[in-house]
Amino acid sequence: MHHIVYLERSTIIADMRRPNFPHRWSEHAMSNPEDMLDRLGDCTIAIVNKLPLTRTVISALPRLQMVAVPATGTNHIDLEACRERGIVVSNVRDYAGSAIAEHVFMMMFALSRNLLAYRQTLSEGGWQRSDQFCLFAHPISDLDGATLGIVGQGSLGRSVAKLATAFGMRVLFAERKGASTVRPGYTAFDSVLREADVVTLHCPLNDETRGLIGEAELRAMRRSALLINTARGGLVDETALIRALDEQWIAGAGFDVVTVEPPPTGHPMLAPALLGRPDFLLTPHIAFASRGSMQRLADQLIDNIEAFFAGEPRNRVA
Repeated sequence: MHHIVYLERSTIIADMRRPNFPHRWSEHAMSNPEDMLDRLGDCTIAIVNKLPLTRTVISALPRLQMVAVPATGTNHIDLEACRERGIVVSNVRDYAGSAIAEHVFMMMFALSRNLLAYRQTLSEGGWQRSDQFCLFAHPISDLDGATLGIVGQGSLGRSVAKLATAFGMRVLFAERKGASTVRPGYTAFDSVLREADVVTLHCPLNDETRGLIGEAELRAMRRSALLINTARGGLVDETALIRALDEQWIAGAGFDVVTVEPPPTGHPMLAPALLGRPDFLLTPHIAFASRGSMQRLADQLIDNIEAFFAGEPRNRVA
């Protein structure tokens, strides 16, 4: 009988059915890395969201046959070690396209229309002191007619592009950074940085994309441009981003992710001076977390486990 162990149940806020085959189910609201070996012990199927499943941990789990990831990203798992053992690793896909796209546009609207700056001005009594019916305290930009550069043409990038088209934006999909040729339907990475009014990131974090946006890329963007990141924190050099905002290399940034999550006390992206800026938005990795998306994630997670049991693994990354 399979023993299924879920290490981080509280990371999914949704109803979760049990797999439709004989099994033993163990779950923990949260776990720490030091808990993993004890809790996974004799499991055959491990559900691991963000905890590091390293080669050392994998080698200590002789009965492990499958890792079910309740997320799309798998950079926390040693996939090569899993392949060597024949351990199936499956992730969930295409469950949060609309949720993430709406979050991206929420940030784009708030920043392009200077929502936070106007809120601050109102709280300071600026409108009350105005000599006319309206108050032109901060510049406002339209998305209609603006150029959106999208890095990543997976389901999330395409979902954002769909909304962008509806709002009358020109959409450019960025070719891989440093690519020698440009594929049909793509625009050179450097050209996207130069032309886009908004750049939004929707690519995985791996050795190729780590530090994708650094000082050189931020300096290459328009001074009026916005940078949105709802993908992974490690895609952007955070020190360079803060400097870009301080020195106005770009007009603003909206982030849903940081390099270390949860961020420790003193993390630079949570500095009060930064969070108090009207040109910066930070949300706590919730772009995917609408009710509908979370339920689709939970359902697909169990679908993946049932497919593995049936001998037809799906959504495999290893």
